[in-house]
Amino acid sequence: MDLNRVRQILSSSAEIDVIYNGASVWIDHLNEDGRTATVHLRGPLEERTTVEISELQERS
Repeated sequence: MDLNRVRQILSSSAEIDVIYNGASVWIDHLNEDGRTATVHLRGPLEERTTVEISELQERS
């Protein structure tokens, strides 16, 4: 995924399915470095992880 798409997803009111390592995640925010984002798994666990945005995929 690229930086512009992450920004679009964060500003969208739609529920957009994003995948990281085969798991569905929410993007919490884009980090200041512009290369990483903080995400958490969808569901009851809210453990947050910092990931490279290039490793995020949008499920089509």
